[in-house]
Amino acid sequence: MAKGRTLTFSIFRYDPQMPDDKPKMVDYQIEEAPGMTVFIALNQLREQQDPSLQFDFVCRAGICGSCAMVINGMPTLACRTLTSKFADGKIKLMPLPGFELIGDLSVNTGKFMREIAERLKLWLHPKTGDDDIHRLEAPMSPEEAAKLYELERCVECGVCVSACATKQMRDTFVGAVGLMKIARFELDSRDARSADDFYHVIGNQDGVFGCMTLLGCQDNCPKDLPHMQQIAYLRRKMAVTLV
Repeated sequence: MAKGRTLTFSIFRYDPQMPDDKPKMVDYQIEEAPGMTVFIALNQLREQQDPSLQFDFVCRAGICGSCAMVINGMPTLACRTLTSKFADGKIKLMPLPGFELIGDLSVNTGKFMREIAERLKLWLHPKTGDDDIHRLEAPMSPEEAAKLYELERCVECGVCVSACATKQMRDTFVGAVGLMKIARFELDSRDARSADDFYHVIGNQDGVFGCMTLLGCQDNCPKDLPHMQQIAYLRRKMAVTLV
């Protein structure tokens, strides 16, 4: 059986918990296997060469969003990135910018997502009487359910946040993930909030009017979610509220 080509991984290494540690790039080499992903390569490197290497993963199927990182300059999921797409066999890995660094390639996306959820109140606000547990659940049309399901596919990987130029320039910007989740509840007929209520949450430069429409979120989203479509939808709704 023919040997696979040799891949060279240049990986960002830094542990902020270690007082004397400094950020650096460390090179590793590994033999490529058929169908190898960056995720598989990282696990092999940790098992066979450097057990101190820090990165995150759970599902390895593009569902949990844990393994998001910057691969050759592009934020994406390691488990969905084949090493074969890099013709020269050189792969540079960096942690997602815009998040608190835990160590090496591991960042705390959960802290950011929790803060956004609390700031934007990203939960269903039921209409009066909907909280009665003895009340029959109101039926939902298949069309509405399909729209909500489309927006619920977000895996909170943080790629859209790291790919957003506005977010990198203004830390208070809620980002595409926050706006997508607001759009999900604005579309939900069970939610009691009005367009005016949503305007007071995102109708500013830190919200829907701060987006520069550079398409970083949509171009890099591993789930191909319609970020710009929903941001444009919210802009129209907020603009009507201003009239």
